[in-house]
Amino acid sequence: MSGYDEAAYRAALDAAGYPKSPDPARINLPVTLFLLVILVLYVTMVYGPIAAFLVELFPTRIRYSSMSLPYHIGNGWFGGFLPFLAAALVVLTGNIYYGLWYPIAVAAMSGIVGLIGLRETKDADIRS
Repeated sequence: MSGYDEAAYRAALDAAGYPKSPDPARINLPVTLFLLVILVLYVTMVYGPIAAFLVELFPTRIRYSSMSLPYHIGNGWFGGFLPFLAAALVVLTGNIYYGLWYPIAVAAMSGIVGLIGLRETKDADIRS
């Protein structure tokens, strides 16, 4: 048993001034929508060039399968498990920021592998 006492947590939140439920009237809708649009633009700035970049990494005869496998491993496994693993790290340590270490580690690992393993394709013949 984890020792979770809902009444004690609720009392602590009430004492700190947290509301029992969100108040829709206090949401600044234009700013919220603006921030969401900015986040979507950041995603498109990353995902747009990825397709062109991955296409140039492999010869045309194996391009689809060789491009699909790393793309889906990266997005599916590393990205798909991100919420679960980040939440698990937070629960494990009790530090709400500790879950950020997982995406930081994955990004650092990707950067190191990219610096070591990726070659320049500017003048390479990728039609074979």
